[in-house]
Amino acid sequence: MVNRKTAKWIRKAHRYLGIFLGIQFLMWTISGMYFSWTDIDEIHGDHFKKEAPLKTTFNNLLGTSQLAIKEPIQSLELLEIANEPYYWINDAQLYNARTGQRKNGITKEEAQQVANRYMLDDLEIAKIQLVDSVGPHHEYRGRPLPAYEISYETPQNLKAYVAVENGAFQTVRHRDWRWFDFLWMTHTMDYQGRDNFNTLLLRAFSLLGLITVLSGFVLWYISSPSIRKLKKKIK
Repeated sequence: MVNRKTAKWIRKAHRYLGIFLGIQFLMWTISGMYFSWTDIDEIHGDHFKKEAPLKTTFNNLLGTSQLAIKEPIQSLELLEIANEPYYWINDAQLYNARTGQRKNGITKEEAQQVANRYMLDDLEIAKIQLVDSVGPHHEYRGRPLPAYEISYETPQNLKAYVAVENGAFQTVRHRDWRWFDFLWMTHTMDYQGRDNFNTLLLRAFSLLGLITVLSGFVLWYISSPSIRKLKKKIK
């Protein structure tokens, strides 16, 4: 049987570990409940976007040999910007597919027209601003910069982002997504990139959590009257 001094030490360790880990355990529980009760499509903002953006067909387009390109073409994508066809070549150069003229980024007005193709028609734009740089916790982190941030008149503080270089629609962000992002950060304990499950902090808390649970089982075993009675019967 465990002596009184050892039992007291186990109780103290269990108590302080519980206090230390309690807040993180609470965040794991709250975030897990939130993830299981929310619709991931709504978190992505799909209910603010059109189901299928109208695709424009084009003809009389130039061939790549007619463009003033010196480098070999490794990738090519046909994009629509303000009802005009453009070639996005090698993920770096934008050319008008009808005139062959190179385009150095898009304007605010063109960004608005790109967003209008994807977003619902009844959404009213509040403002458009250029974003040159973002921090590691910004909602637009990890995506092409510069970009136009298009804010809408909604209670959810809805924003859409369009890349300046090629006019590609990037993503939407709103209140529920920001809550999801915050809770996901507390769940993974990756306070930089959000998606790293191999951080030392998460490993340490997981190990301490296991120790806390095991110490609870030990305390139950050494203090349970039923266990004591069972041991007396066995003897």
